[in-house]
Amino acid sequence: MTFNPSGLFEELTSTTQKLAKGYETLKNIREVSVATTPKELVWQKDKVKLYHYLRETPAKSKIPVLVSFAMLNRHDVLDLQPDRSLMKKLLEEGLDIYIMDWGYPTQADKYLTMEDYIDGYMNDAVDFIRRKHKVPKIHKQGICQAGTYSMIYASRYPQKLQSLTTYVAPFDFGENENMLYKWAKYIDVDAMVDSVGTISGEMIDSAFSMLKPSMNISKYIGVMDSLEDEDKLLNFLRMEHWKSDLPAIAGEMYRKYIKDLFRDNLLIKGELSLGGEKVNLKNMNVPYLNVYATGDNIIPNDSTKAVMSRIGSKDKQEIPFPGGHIGVFVGTKSQKDLAPAVARWTIERSK
Repeated sequence: MTFNPSGLFEELTSTTQKLAKGYETLKNIREVSVATTPKELVWQKDKVKLYHYLRETPAKSKIPVLVSFAMLNRHDVLDLQPDRSLMKKLLEEGLDIYIMDWGYPTQADKYLTMEDYIDGYMNDAVDFIRRKHKVPKIHKQGICQAGTYSMIYASRYPQKLQSLTTYVAPFDFGENENMLYKWAKYIDVDAMVDSVGTISGEMIDSAFSMLKPSMNISKYIGVMDSLEDEDKLLNFLRMEHWKSDLPAIAGEMYRKYIKDLFRDNLLIKGELSLGGEKVNLKNMNVPYLNVYATGDNIIPNDSTKAVMSRIGSKDKQEIPFPGGHIGVFVGTKSQKDLAPAVARWTIERSK
């Protein structure tokens, strides 16, 4: 290989110019805002809040929708920016939407259990919406971990739901080549919870980072090409803002989540107990829409699709989304194709 000093000099010059222009771009950015779609706080219990998105026109469905995001991250990614907002698009398609904010657990919350979150906060929020709208049932949507919890909820309280939609949610935690699934089976979760109480968001984030070790390097290399474009740079900064906003996880809830689901796979086996009662997936008999991402490197497709044969719903459908785990919420195809399809399916089951 021949050393080309002039080529190296040109590359260094180009990089220096990009950095200089990037610095000027950053100077003009005063604030990075996420979750800007208007909404109002309508209910709160402890640290958990319920927001109602504001509509300028009447919804196409009189039956409202309750959305829950994973507790491992903030729900802001569902409304990252106006042109990359699953919530805004679902509103535009005619849905009346509430969203749960799980808050930021502290050491005072370390004894909160899975029952507290599903039979407590989630059920109380559902009942609040039912009373407010004077309807016997509502639509439920759950994403990732909250999709699993929403499925458990629907198996326990099907009489309160008009339909259930889950996105990229894990249900079968059996043998799988996915590193996260393997890692979760062998961690000493009892030692973790007994030692630290609540599990820090940074600890959880480090586990997800192991799924794609090169991701952090490649993303910063890629952003070099966006330094001169304020819009692209803002896209990057909004996503980084969301990724760095890491709530802690209540210890006792995390203990059961890892041991009963990831390690022992009790949900799909029909052996999961909640509040002293077995969770029977056959009791989940409401219309069901299962969205999974074909390129998901976090939740394997087999884990998501396995629930289809276990539930009692006769009206059930799958949507394979051509993208990755996060693309379901922020990708162009999510705005163009997925959100309209989910909204249509939901409105059709509002009668």
